[in-house]
Amino acid sequence: MKAVSRILSDAVALVVFVTIGLLAHHGDVTATGYARDALPLLGCWFAAAALFGLYRRPTRRALLRTWAVGVTAGIAVRQLVVWSLHWNDLLFLVVALCFTLLFVLVGRALLAITRLAPPACRASA
Repeated sequence: MKAVSRILSDAVALVVFVTIGLLAHHGDVTATGYARDALPLLGCWFAAAALFGLYRRPTRRALLRTWAVGVTAGIAVRQLVVWSLHWNDLLFLVVALCFTLLFVLVGRALLAITRLAPPACRASA
C-alpha cells in the first residue's frame, strides 16, 4: 500500500467522522463546521503521523501511536477553539477515539482489499 493511498484514506476516514458528527449534532455541514472540527483533527493527526513515522514506516505501533496522540490532541485543540472544557468532554474523547480508529481501519482494509483484487475486478469498479 503506497503512502499516498494511506494518507488519503486516513484523511477521508477522519473527514467522514467529522461529517457524521456535524450532521448528528448540528443537522448540517458547513465550511465553518469543517474548519472548527476537521482542521484541528487533521492537523494533529498528520503532525503525530510525522512524529511517529506512520507513512515512512507503516507499522501497527506507528498507527496506534498516531491515532492515540493525534486524535487526543485534535480533540483537545478543537475543545480549546470552541472554548468548551467540561468533564463530559472525556466521554466525547472516548467516542472519538473509538470511531476514528474504526473508520481509519475500515479505510485501510478497503485499500488492502482493492490492492488484492485481480486487475480485471479493479478495472470494473
